[in-house]
Order: sequence, then structure tokens, then C-alpha cells
Amino acid sequence: MNTEPKGTVCAMGRRILLWHVHGSWTTSFVQGGHDYVVPVDTERGPDGRGRASTWDWPASVREVALDELTDQDIDLVILQRPHEADLVERWLGRRPGLDVGAVYLEHNTPGGNVPATRHPYADQSVVPIVHVTAFNRLFWDCGSARTEVIEHGILDPGHRYLGDVPRAAVVINDPIRRARAVGTDLLPALSTVVPLDVFGMGVSGLAEHLGLSAERLRTFEDLPQHEMHVALARRGVYVHLTRWTSLGLSLLEAIYLGMPVVALATTEVVTAVPPEAGVISTRPEELAAAAAGFLANPARARQAGAAGRAAALSRYGLDRFLADWDRVLDSLRTLDSAESTPVGKI
Repeated sequence: MNTEPKGTVCAMGRRILLWHVHGSWTTSFVQGGHDYVVPVDTERGPDGRGRASTWDWPASVREVALDELTDQDIDLVILQRPHEADLVERWLGRRPGLDVGAVYLEHNTPGGNVPATRHPYADQSVVPIVHVTAFNRLFWDCGSARTEVIEHGILDPGHRYLGDVPRAAVVINDPIRRARAVGTDLLPALSTVVPLDVFGMGVSGLAEHLGLSAERLRTFEDLPQHEMHVALARRGVYVHLTRWTSLGLSLLEAIYLGMPVVALATTEVVTAVPPEAGVISTRPEELAAAAAGFLANPARARQAGAAGRAAALSRYGLDRFLADWDRVLDSLRTLDSAESTPVGKI
């Protein structure tokens, strides 16, 4: 039982409620020194997915059935979707930011009328908004709400690059549904220059959807994370074609593996990929030529991969990530209603 005075939260050994929304991000977050409660239901739907099946999570992550959440002594809540505040109030009987410390973690770039997109937690004083990239914070209109940027931290998979499979690796989740946002339309032209191996969720049937042969584009459906890392590291180059989404953790993981990368110069990529790590450009034909160049020159590929890994270790280290989160969590306090500007119904 938590015996600290209401309204204060320390960063050590707290019980944190969060949903399994983003497996790669959560894999890093749950490496900290806390207990993590993840809701689960029999259907394992979006509000009760429980533990990840393709990532290795420590024993400090516990599945708790929805009807048992009221019995949990939750110290903090990590909100990641607008409707989760209502779920907390329904399941715990406590209001995020008022009765239990909370932050809203924003994984995504805004949609719609991007320059004017209001964040659902804009202009309130009870729940800080934490963005995963500076680009995201710049483009979301959060009004007067407190905002923070905590850049990604990567659980180091090790320097595994071999590059012995002369194909380009691409990681995309749901490429058919997400289409232009993730650069699916750019794959056919790229595949005429370098053969592609596409990894991710919902990639089955992609070659047929695009009218490509299996030689030009092969797919690998939802591999466990450690298997995907081994497979990626055997490909000669990593290609990132996402037009509009937050900084892909698969891109950072590829850099950690020691792979050379070529990527569209969009969103946070322009600061995340140093020049020595590969090639970034807004011209797909330049990326195709760069990918072919890395496949043709293994020594240059290894050199770029090693340089990128060194830069990523410095910027996206797990220790820095966890320390940044503990700093923010340590700053939380619940407010009396009179002190706060409420979120309201979101």
C-alpha cells in the first residue's frame, strides 16, 4: 500500500497503469524500476491486450483483468489515447490528474488540418503532455498545457549487421491500409532498383496488392522482435519511406543493429539520422540509388552502419530515456479541483 501523502509522487518503485498500445515503446518503458499494470480482457481487444506476445517484457509487467483494476493501488497513469481518461474513471473510480497522477503520452503526428490541429489535452493544467519527438510538439497545438519532449530510448539489440542478403529491408505496419502515409506507393518503383523484404504487421498480400512478383517484394508477417532483428541485420540496407508519422522505432532499431539506412527526409528523421549513417532525401529516386550503392559496396555499408550506431547510442540510450521519464513522473502531483483547469469530456 502506498503510504506517501496524497499529491506527491516519487520516481522510485511506483505502480503505473498503462495500456499496451505501442509494443516497441512500451518494451523500453517497462525496463524502469517500477511495477507496470497492463489491462487484459478475454478478447484481448485494444483496451485489454495485456502483455505483448512478440516482445520480451520483464516480470514487473503484470496483466490485470478489467474487473480487478479497482483493487489495484495505482500511483500513476500513462494515458496514450483520448478515451483512456474515461476508462480510468470507470475502472478505478479516479480522475486522471485530479485523483491519480497522470501524463498523456503523444506518440503520433497530428492529422487533419496539420498546422492548426488542436491536441485533445490542449489548454488544461492537470495532465502534462509528453511528446516522443520535438517535431511532434512543434506541430501539435497544445495551447497552454504543460508539454515535455522525451525522445525514444532503445533497448540495445547489439551490433548484429551482416548484410549477407543482398536485399533492402523495410518495416511497415498495415501498409495496405495506411498507404501513402507510410510510403506504400513508393515501393513498386524502389523494387525495380533493389529487391525488397518487407517486415511488419499486416504485410501479407502486399506483393499481390501492388502487382509485384515475390522476387521483387517478399513479406515477413509479424515476427517476434528478436527474430526480426536477426533477419533485418542480414539485409544489406534499411529503407524508411514514411511520409507522415512519428519517428519510427524500427528505423532507430535498424541503426542500432549497425545497418546503413536510407530514409525520406520527413518529420523527425532529418535530425535523427546523421549524415554519416546513410542518406536522407525527399527524392525517392535518390534513395533508390543510395540503397543500390550500399548493396554494391559492403565496406561502405558497414562503415555507415557503425557510424550510425555510435550516434544512436549517444542520443537514444535507454538510461537517458528512463531517467527523463523518472524526472517527469517525479514532478507529478494531483490537484484539487479548484487549482485546475480541467480536461473535460474528451
